[in-house]
Amino acid sequence: MPVDSLAPQLAISRSADGITLTPRGLWNVQGLAQGRGGKAARVQVLGLNQALAEHGKNPRAHWDLTQAEAFDHVGALMFWRAWGNARPPQLLIDEGHEALFANFSKEAALAEAPKPFDPLALFVFIGNELFLFADHLLGFVRLLGQLAIDLTRFARAPQAGPWREISANLFRSGAQALGITAIVGFLIGIVLSYLSARQLKQFGADVFIVDLLGLAIIRELGPVLAAILVAGRSGSAMTASLGVMRVTEELDALTVMGIPHGFRLLMPKVVALAIALPLLVLWTDAVSLLGGMVAAKLQLDLSMSYFFNALPAAVKVVNLYIGIGKGVVFGALIALVACHFGLRIEPNTESLGQGTTSSVVASITVVILADAVFAIAFSNVGI
Repeated sequence: MPVDSLAPQLAISRSADGITLTPRGLWNVQGLAQGRGGKAARVQVLGLNQALAEHGKNPRAHWDLTQAEAFDHVGALMFWRAWGNARPPQLLIDEGHEALFANFSKEAALAEAPKPFDPLALFVFIGNELFLFADHLLGFVRLLGQLAIDLTRFARAPQAGPWREISANLFRSGAQALGITAIVGFLIGIVLSYLSARQLKQFGADVFIVDLLGLAIIRELGPVLAAILVAGRSGSAMTASLGVMRVTEELDALTVMGIPHGFRLLMPKVVALAIALPLLVLWTDAVSLLGGMVAAKLQLDLSMSYFFNALPAAVKVVNLYIGIGKGVVFGALIALVACHFGLRIEPNTESLGQGTTSSVVASITVVILADAVFAIAFSNVGI
């Protein structure tokens, strides 16, 4: 049989009883594209769809699908859509092709069937979330215990510690983050100074901009801003690296070789970020204050020399220590959360993406909660 004779065709015959539509040829992917280029195949399919749509919902139409050589899901779907997602009343079809249209009927029935109201659905959802939270909390506590064991081992034999891993993480999490923290910190300082200057100028309290910027940036904005940037940049990278090691079975290989995950992978990340983030906090504070000085000079004509001289008297040094302490705690928490979610990733790409996203969200949430604890604990210190 010639190849062209197997091309899908729709024969239409009219009689006193109505109209009869008889598809012939191969109504599958092979038949719809055989012997033609991509553009010609699209034109052919478009013409067949138009012919089917013209008569698909005609109640007097007779459909005889027994003359077709072959059907697949694509060809059957063309008829099903033309019929308006319902079987026509007058239809002849082979038993071998019946299964295709039976599946469409089941899917349509399920889509149209109303979902029964479940009064316990809300409680089931809340219960599942609570169990998931408890599971995460238990895993996090286990990770803290493992970290304490690894730190004890490191303190007893520092010469055998993972110094290369710590150094590499310091470079990736600290040195490579200087650029983004500087840009964001400088812009935040300009914005905060600009908005504050407009309000202070109305009351003739221009000089108090030093107190406002110094306390806000050194005590709150600097640590939180640096922590959020590091959580989005370095925390996600830590989770992704551990997740990729899970996908490629490198973690299993380390277990087989007797290399502990905690001492070689987790502890270096926590130690490095606990060291790097306080330094980034100091860097962010300095750049943010520089941006505030520039805006104050332009808005209030306050000289930078006055700003430098007034800052030590306006902001007590204890606020700087609080900011540095926040950096240490925030860094350790970000690394712990990142490692926690990285180790929970399943060996598939979908879990890798979800785990990385959850890690960033959880890290930022934990940072904000920890900052609230600091604010309450040191509410009467340095103010």
